[in-house]
Amino acid sequence: MSDTTQTSPPSTSGGANPRRRFVWLAAVATVIAGLAAIIGTRAFAHDGGHCGWHRAGFMGATSDPARLDAHLDRALKHLYVEIDATDAQKQQLAPIVKAAAQDLLPLRARMHDARRQAVELLSQPHVDRAALEALRADKLKLAENASQRLTQALADVADVLTPEQRQQLAERINRRHGHSE
Repeated sequence: MSDTTQTSPPSTSGGANPRRRFVWLAAVATVIAGLAAIIGTRAFAHDGGHCGWHRAGFMGATSDPARLDAHLDRALKHLYVEIDATDAQKQQLAPIVKAAAQDLLPLRARMHDARRQAVELLSQPHVDRAALEALRADKLKLAENASQRLTQALADVADVLTPEQRQQLAERINRRHGHSE
């Protein structure tokens, strides 16, 4: 008696291969993180061509809605070129990004206020630990709200882009940050 059991070759489809699925999920996560970085730094960039981390940083960005809108227009123009966006995509992307920025603007003001409160609490003769803890918890809620709104905007932006555009953007982000594949 001979054993004639044959094994089938491994599947080459994307869904059955865990490694391929991991690579795909990593690419999507990279695109989303890259979009967050591009939109965040360019949308809230400080005047003079410096990105958001120079000078005043994100929290020091302009609170003037007209100036913010001008920053967003410049950032979007760069994004459109980088991803070779169609006119239809441009019409979809601009409202998503601008609405998110307008929603995040009040959170920025509240973060500034929380910082001022922290300095005030720490400059008192007696440090009120309960007040500091309450302030910390409030700042975490603000950060969570900002994170949720940004994630929503990123998902909406990702829905507008083609898989090729997301991949192209991910590769560009990796090159900018010194990662090579």
